[in-house]
Formats: sequence, structure tokens, C-alpha cells
Amino acid sequence: MKRYLLLVCAWIACIAGFIGVFVPVLPTTPFLLLATFLFAKSSPRCHAWIQSTGVYRKYVVPFKENGGIPASVKVRILAVSYVLMGISAFLVQRWYIWLVLGLVALWLLYLMCFRIPTTSIEQLKLSDQEEAE
Repeated sequence: MKRYLLLVCAWIACIAGFIGVFVPVLPTTPFLLLATFLFAKSSPRCHAWIQSTGVYRKYVVPFKENGGIPASVKVRILAVSYVLMGISAFLVQRWYIWLVLGLVALWLLYLMCFRIPTTSIEQLKLSDQEEAE
């Protein structure tokens, strides 16, 4: 029973991570890390599958190898997220929507500035070169 519960939770995290590729407010890397962990505990076949996906290699592997995200990527994430939230706030002019969007904006800023380590572009390029060799 425990194995099946972990597997269901892994698939939910995996789907959320894949959606996060297209929805800037939804974090991709943490969900994929969680899915990978849960797959490792519940299904070796699913664990191997998620590690072979392009999304995993693009988002999780650099984070695991370098321990963070380059500043330019953080700025891009914030810019896209804030533009989309601004459009949403403009289209849906309700105070409670503005409150939620404002809290999400502050949470993203907190994550990017204080919780997720910043790495240099050089580290990312070095790990890409090592991977190519």
C-alpha cells in the first residue's frame, strides 16, 4: 500500500513539474526532484524513466551538479512570471486576485533571492562541456 501511495504522489509531482515548464509561477525543479525521490522509493522503472527525460536533464541535472541557478536565469524567471501576473491582474480586476498575485510575486522573489543559491554562468558552461565530452 505504501509503495502505491508513493507512486501516486510521484506521478502528481512529475505532472506538476512538467506543467511548471510552461507555467512560470509553478516551480519545475523542486517538483521533479520530489518525483525522482518518490520514484526511487516506489518504482525503479519509473525512476529510470524520469532520469532519462529531457526535462529532467535540462532542469534538475544542472541544479544538482552546480547547486543553484545562474542569476540571468533567475532574472528571466522573475521577468516572465511578473509579466504574466501583471497581465492576469489587469484582466481580472479583483482585489483578492491582486492579493494572491502579490503574495506569489513576493514568494518568487524570496525564493530567487534567498532560498535558491546563485551560480555563475561559467559553472553551467563547464558542466555542459564536461557532459559533452
